[in-house]
Amino acid sequence: MTADVQPEATKAPGHFGRLYQGLTTIDFVGRKRTWFTISIIVIVIGLGSLAIRGFNLGIDFKGGSSWEVLAPHTSVSAVTSAVAKAGLTNPIVEKLGSKTYQVSADLNALSSSQQLNVTNNVVNALATVAKVGPNQVSTSSVGPTWGGQITNRALEALIVFFIAVVAYISIRFEPKMALAAFIAMVHDLLITVGVYSLMGFQITPDTVIAILTILGYSLYDTVVVFDRVRDNTGSVLKSGDMSYGEMVNLSMNQTLARSINTSLVAILPVFSVLAVGAYLLGATTLQNYGLALFVGLMSGAYSSIFIASPLLAWMKEREPRFRELAIRSAQRNERRVLSPAAAAQLSGAGVQRKMRSSTTGNGTAPSSSNAIQARARKQKRR
Repeated sequence: MTADVQPEATKAPGHFGRLYQGLTTIDFVGRKRTWFTISIIVIVIGLGSLAIRGFNLGIDFKGGSSWEVLAPHTSVSAVTSAVAKAGLTNPIVEKLGSKTYQVSADLNALSSSQQLNVTNNVVNALATVAKVGPNQVSTSSVGPTWGGQITNRALEALIVFFIAVVAYISIRFEPKMALAAFIAMVHDLLITVGVYSLMGFQITPDTVIAILTILGYSLYDTVVVFDRVRDNTGSVLKSGDMSYGEMVNLSMNQTLARSINTSLVAILPVFSVLAVGAYLLGATTLQNYGLALFVGLMSGAYSSIFIASPLLAWMKEREPRFRELAIRSAQRNERRVLSPAAAAQLSGAGVQRKMRSSTTGNGTAPSSSNAIQARARKQKRR
């Protein structure tokens, strides 16, 4: 006698399993007003601070003087106190590495003779606190004209970057995807500069380099989602069972695990460098670059998921063909109760597995539309 072997019940995947199998059911597009409202509030607060407080520009942008000295047996507070007594107003003291200190200040409001007098006093004060000779204190200055040129070059680099990005995505994908990606990058830029203005962080050339870096990262993460949207447009959307917004939901849930992994891989090392290097070891030069990277990467991770794709869905569903598709999809609700969250769970592999498990006696599989309707009736009975 042979005993019937009962197949083992397939264990339903947990939350992480669903995430990494692309089976999550987050309604990104349906909650777009929530995501947009959060971003608008943060941006308005940052712009308000920018209008009231402005930027804390480094001497490379506004001009000024800087001094460096090797002082292994002192501290930032001691150096700050010494140069303040020497006549510097609002000096910025940074620790370069473990032994070198850099002092910078804006002396452009002083006359030439006053600048020379203050410079000599600061050199003597640094030499005293570092216990070295005055000739071991290096001095450099940047005029306001040179600072203005640096600012213009930074703005030119940013504009060229935006133009190149919009042109690439327009050719590689389509103009509306380029517009959504551009708005997401502007979103990241505004949040980053808003945080810098609110917190009073100094903006240096390192900050500009960091901002260009985070914009590139944000673009990469957005393009990953858009690539899946394009693939699904040519496959899932042709069946007519989903609106464009539901298809974008599906694409975003399919790539959500990759977006999270990419964000963590980028953010955690930057946070470690910022926390350990800048705050524990005192290498304050890492602060300017690390802060911009950290804030921008966080904003970029948010915008690629919650801004770019929902915005794309909103723009595309204004097109006549996709508006008609959304109307037809809504008219099927009596026969197919399919929410955007449920649509996000219907990956191509999942539909194929359901079709294989629902084969008829002659070995043929029902259509994808019938499979979706069967799933909807099952959900309705629950």
